[in-house]
Amino acid sequence: MTDLATLHARLCELLRERSVARGDFVLASGRRSTFYIDARRTTMSGEGLVLVGALGLARLDGCGWAPRFVGGLTLGADPVAYALAAAAHARGRTLDAFTVRREVKPHGTGRRIEGCFAPGATVVVVEDVITTGASARAAIAAVEAEGGRVAGILAVVDRDEGGAAALAAAGYPVAALVTAAELGLR
Repeated sequence: MTDLATLHARLCELLRERSVARGDFVLASGRRSTFYIDARRTTMSGEGLVLVGALGLARLDGCGWAPRFVGGLTLGADPVAYALAAAAHARGRTLDAFTVRREVKPHGTGRRIEGCFAPGATVVVVEDVITTGASARAAIAAVEAEGGRVAGILAVVDRDEGGAAALAAAGYPVAALVTAAELGLR
């Protein structure tokens, strides 16, 4: 297996190649930015899934988090959770994924959390990109409303705009695989 520093360097390259755009953008938070990171263009690629899975598992271990489930607000969190679940399975570990819907559907089971989840379980909420932390907060609220315990938040990219600090101040530690500074954006 390739060392973590090499995997990290390659994830940074892949994010720069596939996911970073420069220009004038309005972010989901309403803030304006001179760059946009569409991490899905990386996390939904075969190579990106492998990198995020390997680096994410290492980061979970490094933080001392031992979740039973990983997931977050659809759509950005979905490939991150699936990458972690697949990487864990390949290493003989049990870690399953869930998705938090933005709103409950009026048909089917009517659940907000879909996939693998159980009340009382320890989870890590995952994100593709953290800016303000609003998506993570929405996922945390859904998980806690269903009886889950959040050990922390794992993001692929932290834009370095205060979201991670705000989440940490609220009692939810945050770990990111890459920062905007590492991508040369700050």
